[in-house]
Amino acid sequence: MHTVLQDAPGIARPGLARRLWTRDLAHYPPTRTRLFNLGLVVAITIVLYYQAYVAGAVSTHILRTYHMSFLWYVNMVAISYAAGALASLCAGLADRYGRANIVVGGLLLTSLLSLAGVPNAHSKAAFAAVFVAIGFVEGVCLVATPALIRDFSPQLGRASAMGFWTLGPVVGLLAVALVVSNSSDSTAWQDQYITCGIAGLAVWLVALAGLRELAPRLRDQVMVSARDRALIEARAKGIDVQASLRKPFRQVFKLDIVGSAVAIALFLIIYYLAVGFLPVFFQTVFGFSQATADSLGKWFWAGQAIALLVTGLVSDRLGVRKPFMLAGAIGAVIGTSLFALRATQPHTSYGTFAVLLTLVAVCLGIAYSPWMASFTETVERRNPAVTATGLAVWGLIMRTAVAVSVVLLPHVVTTVTTLVQDGPGVQAAVTGTDPALTTAQNATVKAVAADPRILTRAKALAATYAPELATAAKLSTATKAALAADPASKVTRSQALSQISGLPVTTVTRTITLGQTDASQLATARVIDPATRARLLAGPASTKAEATAAAEIAKAFGIAPVQAAARLAALASLPSSDLAFIAVNAPEVRAAAGQLTALSHVPAADLAFLSQYGPQLRDPKVQASLAYLQAHAPAVKQALADSPRQWQNYLWVAVGGQLVFIPLIFLMAGFWDPRKARRHQLQHEAWVSAELAKPQPDLAATQQ
Repeated sequence: MHTVLQDAPGIARPGLARRLWTRDLAHYPPTRTRLFNLGLVVAITIVLYYQAYVAGAVSTHILRTYHMSFLWYVNMVAISYAAGALASLCAGLADRYGRANIVVGGLLLTSLLSLAGVPNAHSKAAFAAVFVAIGFVEGVCLVATPALIRDFSPQLGRASAMGFWTLGPVVGLLAVALVVSNSSDSTAWQDQYITCGIAGLAVWLVALAGLRELAPRLRDQVMVSARDRALIEARAKGIDVQASLRKPFRQVFKLDIVGSAVAIALFLIIYYLAVGFLPVFFQTVFGFSQATADSLGKWFWAGQAIALLVTGLVSDRLGVRKPFMLAGAIGAVIGTSLFALRATQPHTSYGTFAVLLTLVAVCLGIAYSPWMASFTETVERRNPAVTATGLAVWGLIMRTAVAVSVVLLPHVVTTVTTLVQDGPGVQAAVTGTDPALTTAQNATVKAVAADPRILTRAKALAATYAPELATAAKLSTATKAALAADPASKVTRSQALSQISGLPVTTVTRTITLGQTDASQLATARVIDPATRARLLAGPASTKAEATAAAEIAKAFGIAPVQAAARLAALASLPSSDLAFIAVNAPEVRAAAGQLTALSHVPAADLAFLSQYGPQLRDPKVQASLAYLQAHAPAVKQALADSPRQWQNYLWVAVGGQLVFIPLIFLMAGFWDPRKARRHQLQHEAWVSAELAKPQPDLAATQQ
């Protein structure tokens, strides 16, 4: 139970620890104190949502870091929301045990989890545990914070106050978009959590020292305007808090409260999409960078923030909520429909999306801050003492709806895992920007990705010209260039034959020279059987060896024995050393010359093609990249084709939720006509004046 602080002369103030724990205000605070607490609650809400939503902005990095499938990630998010839904029910205890300590303690926990828990989560299971824990704690806090807003804001200023509170998620998301989009590409995604954790601890220190709340007897009444303050304090003396809190959930499980909560949960499906998955949508469907995708969020959240504030002020000024809810719903249907139609048009510009997102966001803001005010007033219509319980039901339904919509997403949009896991690798290969490859390797992979026939042609030419390519592989780059410039150069030809045969250049040159000067004799020598030639070279020629050689010459050339004898005599005139040299080296040079001739017959275009792609296609890194493309590119291509339509289907579901919201507006408290609202306000003020005119024995004491 709460202790109402009433300082009296001669009674010592409680110690520091007790003052930090006991946060009740015994009197309804003056405007300055009330606005300070309202502002502090809004700041806390901003930080809590900042911490909750940073994952959506870096989701693609989370998927890659932990090798998560999109389905695994989405199920983790759904479990987090489910934990938050259960925690929302626990937040109903804030009606009995207060709101402020829940908020202060919860902010400390989420800040520590963001600052230290996430950066030290080295597995996807560890990250999921921390993520779900943050979701659970925030489920409690984010029900207690609007309860504090309600406590400190009269009905006539409720929409403005709720508009400021609703800045929590909007400015939190805007902070995420600003911080992430302005971060360097080299910044680790874990640093984003460290930043929001530090921000949370800074706000927590202020909240620890300064956050207060109304005592139960003050907050458990309806306050229509600031003039009700004295009346509420006077009435607080006679309120039975325990009686007003009996069976609180039975009091709030009514059609108007539950139906209104269901309505807003369905209305905000597009909001859930924007929170967690718009960066993924723009990166996977339209190829935007993370910074560009997140920068679109700035338009969405900035537009919604302005709409929330302006609409809250105007709604309070006119005293009506429902017309704004209806106008916002109709505008949201139109804006979301236009956005859905653009989802399948790949050439839609950044500017077009910025305009459409701003339109949707503004319409959501026009509907939401009046809805929050009307919902708390609908709960107050039942029993103002169970406001936190009513908000707990709202939190339960909202987070359950989010969990369900998140679980359904990967079954509607089945392409995200493929595009997130394999899309960047395929994209880098196709565009020739793989950081693991050199410029030449990237150029080859890019060319083959653009024209797979390159690989087929390279394989076919390599098989067709295998011997010639083996010859070319023996030639140096300089020799190839020299041959291309002057194929008739004797020096270049000798150099080429030397590289092909493996003989020294001098040996090749001498062999060619002898072959040219003694061509006739060498031709004669080539037709003589090696054994016979060896006997002729071994010593003085025998008549039998000469006769055998002459017969071989006559047969080979088809000439008469006399002519054969003459050729043999001419051969005998050559030095034996030259004949021995030619016998050893001429076959090698002739073979090299044949290979060089065969190489010269290969078309220049084929050689240029093989020179450009052949060496790179044999590179293991290039082969691995092409194998990756072959394995994953078809699936990525199909996912790119299917993804826009799947996202569009989900957007049509969001439009359906907005349409369902419209008829459920009529269940809620409030007026449609500003004139009726004004008459009701005047009647209430007259009643307050009459009540205050009655004798109030304890009024003076309560106002001291």
